[in-house]
Amino acid sequence: QVQLIESGGGLVQAGDSLRLSCAASGRSFSRYTMGWFRQALGKEREFVAAIQWSGGRTSYGDSVKGRFTTSADNAGNTVYLQINSLKPEDTAVYYCAARSLWGSPSVLRSNYAYDYWGQGTQVTVSS
Repeated sequence: QVQLIESGGGLVQAGDSLRLSCAASGRSFSRYTMGWFRQALGKEREFVAAIQWSGGRTSYGDSVKGRFTTSADNAGNTVYLQINSLKPEDTAVYYCAARSLWGSPSVLRSNYAYDYWGQGTQVTVSS
């Protein structure tokens, strides 16, 4: 059974940093592409970042470039999303997702391109 479990969210102040984790299990994800999305209350789910586990290619949403960094461990178990200089507008539920292939930017940004999803972790940034 495939599971993606996010952790690391919480209540932080503007300017703080957080590292979110996504633990993957149930199959080998070493050749997969892992995506990060976020959804603020009342808004559509937004692409944040993606990483190709083998090869390390990355892609970022325009609104987070320069502040967000995604990485993956060599064991193929956990991906991370480092968030720096948090802003109140970063408040959202953050999800990780998995798809079997890398893709064009438009593909990586699509909710429908991913096969597996985690349950999400809440990040709340106070001003």
